[in-house]
Amino acid sequence: MERLLIRNARALDGAPADVLIENGRIAAIGESLAQPAGAAGRCTTEDAGGALLLPGLVEAHTHLDKTVWGMPWYVNKCGSRLVDRIDNERQWRATSGHDAGRASLALGQAFLAAGTTRLRTHVDIDTDAGLRHLEGVLATQAQLADRLDIQIVAFPQSGVLDREGTDALLDRSLREGADILGWLDPCAIDRDPAASLDVMFALADKHGCPVDIHLHEPGEMGVFTLELMFERIAALGMQHRVAISHGFCLGELDERRRDAMLARMADLGVAVITTAPPSRPVPAVMACRAAGVTIAGGNDGIRDTWTPYGAPDMLERAMMIGLRNNLRRDDELAVALDCVTYAGARACGFAEYGVQVGARADLVLVQAGNAAEAVAAHPVRKCVIAGGRIVARDGVLV
Repeated sequence: MERLLIRNARALDGAPADVLIENGRIAAIGESLAQPAGAAGRCTTEDAGGALLLPGLVEAHTHLDKTVWGMPWYVNKCGSRLVDRIDNERQWRATSGHDAGRASLALGQAFLAAGTTRLRTHVDIDTDAGLRHLEGVLATQAQLADRLDIQIVAFPQSGVLDREGTDALLDRSLREGADILGWLDPCAIDRDPAASLDVMFALADKHGCPVDIHLHEPGEMGVFTLELMFERIAALGMQHRVAISHGFCLGELDERRRDAMLARMADLGVAVITTAPPSRPVPAVMACRAAGVTIAGGNDGIRDTWTPYGAPDMLERAMMIGLRNNLRRDDELAVALDCVTYAGARACGFAEYGVQVGARADLVLVQAGNAAEAVAAHPVRKCVIAGGRIVARDGVLV
């Protein structure tokens, strides 16, 4: 039996906490736990030195396959429209020799070194590349499986209805290893929201898989798409199986209209995943939580043809969520941390999560006084434990 005993940590409530891990799971949590007796396996002891104990961090929305992380700088001369960026990226990936497997592995390892142990990534599926990008990320998923739990979303970045054969490729992706069906702007990109959503929900129903839709559509256009989605979620029994990524329209509504939409989302179990960009209206974290809507956090793209920004650091992203939502009090910053821990796990459906007996032992130790300091300072991770094993120290994989 493999055992690891963490001593002298502090829980989020400030209480002293030792954690005993056996065979990759949390076996006990308490103050001054006794060293396991008997000869049924070696027990390694890790002195936390008073560090704050966090659950493994959760990245709920990124694009591992697109990144140029650790590669030569990409010179961005792209236009500012969404379609400009989509077309530019598709052309660049087709001509540059960009390798989604190598790229996703490098960024996945960087996430792990910074304490992320659960991650949802969207992977481009289109008629130019076929399943090439998916195959690369599937290899990364397999290589990191014992340390980083990766969910793969089959994502039609170029749309579906105007690119014949994309729906068949998505169908094949879900047969060959993708976990979740992604989608994109049924009005703005596919230009026929009812038809687009019918295809989306038919595929999800066929495969019995969750849906995660990029919804960039503004104002009333986005609201119209949401209302069409709500009808189909109820009719197909897809409650608690749908996530809205971005959902910018929710940040543009007046309070009364917004709260009515959020109430419907809470009733249907529709989660929101925000990247908290400074350039667009965003769903309000506190309003979502008050309505009973799970809201999680993600980076979106990191260092790719869309953006030069981003880092695989979920405490830094929690800080950005706090900044974008004007969260200043310590209890409010704890909410920002929740977006990249427990709420992130709920939104994505990651099971056996958290600092609790029986959960998979994914833990992070940081030098911080409390959750607020961990978010605001986002210090280098002192120690990262994934699946019961120490996998990184001081921000470096071991």
